[in-house]
Amino acid sequence: MKLIPLFALLLWCGITRAADIENGNDLHFEHCTGCHDSSVYTRDKRNVRDLAGLGRQVRYCKDTIGLTWFDDEVDDVIEYLNQTYYHL
Repeated sequence: MKLIPLFALLLWCGITRAADIENGNDLHFEHCTGCHDSSVYTRDKRNVRDLAGLGRQVRYCKDTIGLTWFDDEVDDVIEYLNQTYYHL
C-alpha cells in the first residue's frame, strides 16, 4: 500500500490555511497605498458590496499593477480589508 503524502491528506480532509491579516496589512501597505488611501474603502458610494466583490476588486488591482501574489496572499489582503473596513 502506498502512503498518501501528508499534503494530499490535509487537502482531502478539508483543512485549509486561515488568512493572515498581519500579512494582508503588510502587503496592502506596501502595494496598495501608493494608489489610494483608506477613503476608497469608507466612502458612501463604494463599489464593493459583498465578499465576492471584494475578492474581484483585490484581484483586479493585483493584476492591473502586475503583482505576482499567490492565492493565499490575495486571501490575506481580502481578509485584512474585510476585517478593517468592510465587515462583510
